[in-house]
Amino acid sequence: MILNPARQIKNNNIFILKEFSRLSSIRQELESGLLNLTDLVSFYLKNIEQNEHLNAFLEVFKEGALAKAKRVQAKITNGSAGPLAGLVIGLKDNIVYKDHKVSASSKILEGFESLYSATATERLLAADAIIIGRLNCDEFAMGGSNENSAFGPVLNPIDNSRVSGGSSGGSAVAVAANLCHAALGSDTGGSVRQPASFCGIYGMKPSYGRISRHGLIAYASSFDQIGTLTKSVEDAALILELIAGNDEFDSTASSKPVPPYSTLIKPEKKYKIAYIRDAFEHAGLSKEVKEQLEILMGELKKQGHVVEAVNFPFLDQVVPTYYVLTTAEASSNLSRYDGINYGYRSKDAVGIENTYIKSRTEGFGTEVKRRIMLGTFVLSAGYYHAYYSKAQKVRRLIKNWTDETLEKFDFILSPTTPHVAFKLGALSKDPIAMYLEDIFTVHANLAGTPAISIPGLKNSKGLPFGIQVLGKSFKEEKLFSFVKCIDKITGDNQ
Repeated sequence: MILNPARQIKNNNIFILKEFSRLSSIRQELESGLLNLTDLVSFYLKNIEQNEHLNAFLEVFKEGALAKAKRVQAKITNGSAGPLAGLVIGLKDNIVYKDHKVSASSKILEGFESLYSATATERLLAADAIIIGRLNCDEFAMGGSNENSAFGPVLNPIDNSRVSGGSSGGSAVAVAANLCHAALGSDTGGSVRQPASFCGIYGMKPSYGRISRHGLIAYASSFDQIGTLTKSVEDAALILELIAGNDEFDSTASSKPVPPYSTLIKPEKKYKIAYIRDAFEHAGLSKEVKEQLEILMGELKKQGHVVEAVNFPFLDQVVPTYYVLTTAEASSNLSRYDGINYGYRSKDAVGIENTYIKSRTEGFGTEVKRRIMLGTFVLSAGYYHAYYSKAQKVRRLIKNWTDETLEKFDFILSPTTPHVAFKLGALSKDPIAMYLEDIFTVHANLAGTPAISIPGLKNSKGLPFGIQVLGKSFKEEKLFSFVKCIDKITGDNQ
């Protein structure tokens, strides 16, 4: 049973009164004395326990969360609490937290405990957020269904026979099932937005470099970006505002000033929106997804916005370009896991070379090994220029097209996913079919632009799917404002 967080009656049972969709509502009740933060954390802990079958959490920080709740509650009482006081949040299992285990959902990092916290983690804690646990994901963030975890798949809370989406499936499910209020994930090719689409919540990938990657276990360094999974755009804006910004530990983190996103959600009267004609005509797009998005665009026009079709000549190239480049980077990044310094080491290994081979063979899962081998191949002598070099050139063409289009339009609109969440095991035996699930999301990662998946639409069976909107680099505030225009149409989060 999935419970909704609410005020607690003072007895041994949690009595449910209402659901909180915004942190501001939680904060209001905490400050008025109608809700106690320790009770709220206890609620989430109880809900995690009752929904253990979803397999969203790999570890729950029960004692630490309750202790932090008491400290933050005292700060709320004396008026010194930080801006995220009342936020109970989960971390994807590839974002490190000092003195806590982290594994990237892989056997290769078995027993590893982090010696430091990610910059994003430190900034959450400094703002008085409570971290309740680490969340399941596809191994090393490689996957689109959360079936590649060494610790088993994460189940969709709406229909347990379906996937949660990936790779941040645990993060999406934890939020959708009210196991915590919000979560951080990572997005390399849609890993925040795709599970958000499948679970009916907001999934935000900021511009590349907007959030420091220090403490994010790397998959593909020029693509990876920490993102948020929330129940409202207001919470996405506030969390981004507090964890974004320059970082001396990450040379790719942008030094651009961080706007006060949470105070800038003010929709303009009229936007100019491009939609990718090629995406709407794609053979893999569900009929129901297409029909509902066309209705949505019609409503946007009625609101006074300009909505025009554009041709994206690289739609068929985005997936192969993405996988050539990301697997090449993965091959390099994952070479450090060798069975020598830390993590898993084969018990049968004899000698250094044999230790490398056996430890990596036994420690990595099938999909991770597939991508390492593919990346090693495209970087090898004789193939580098045929694949890797050409893919980099196509990436530049995609970025140029995106930037030029966003000079003419405010946003680019497309489906987040081709369809609703698919059945567990439906695509696990066909890697190419699974890779094609990323066809609409990898665009933003290749171009480095911010993108968000917005909930509010469902198919005839009641299964959700998202609306994806791309915006100009480092203009997340405009993206957040436009989300409210779509929320007004869908009736979501009003």
